[in-house]
Amino acid sequence: MKAIPLTLLCLLLSACAGPSPRLVQGPLSAPPLPTPQYLERTPNGAIYQAHLPTASLFSSERRPQHIGDTLKVDIAESLQASQKNATDTSRDNKFAIKGPGSGSGDAKSGGFFESLLNANATAAGSDSFRGSGQTENSSSFNSQLAVTVINVLPNGHLLVAGERSMALNGSAQTLRFSGVVDPRDIKAGNIVQSRDVASAHLESLGRGEVSEAASRSWIQRLLTRSLSIW
Repeated sequence: MKAIPLTLLCLLLSACAGPSPRLVQGPLSAPPLPTPQYLERTPNGAIYQAHLPTASLFSSERRPQHIGDTLKVDIAESLQASQKNATDTSRDNKFAIKGPGSGSGDAKSGGFFESLLNANATAAGSDSFRGSGQTENSSSFNSQLAVTVINVLPNGHLLVAGERSMALNGSAQTLRFSGVVDPRDIKAGNIVQSRDVASAHLESLGRGEVSEAASRSWIQRLLTRSLSIW
């Protein structure tokens, strides 16, 4: 019977361990808006018509500009950072006090007043501190991901997001990306470089036995801070 409360406690602790918050929030895809049917349009005689597909006069390539359109993001991110810090300080303090009767042995007052008049005390102290630290960080990520236009901002910029998941041998790898794209940065083939995407969020998550074995649970992290044996 004593094992039942322990089992319930373990279940409650495991229930408190929720998944880590996602870096890429919000919807990752959006369907295209339905085209109005039987809408009468007055011909204006111009070559460019706003309601027609966005294709230039010399190419049939369609550029994304509406909700539901897709484009490709060429992800090439690298980060190299280093920091060094050194501190060297020292301080010396000296203090001396002498009463007006110091050195005279003929003082007739006694007790406290005599000791106060014949005060002769010195004090000295020093302290020093020396510390140094160095940190380096280097990371790189290269991939390509197709994203969907999920919103069009008032200035014409495109809010894009997308994800790609792959499962293999009980493990799953998910790549998510979101950001704001300026249509002028979209190159041939509807490709945009990740460095040209504003407010970019990129995350790569792994799920499965390998990912769980390589990470600690929240209770293990708690015990690591309090007990050195974990």
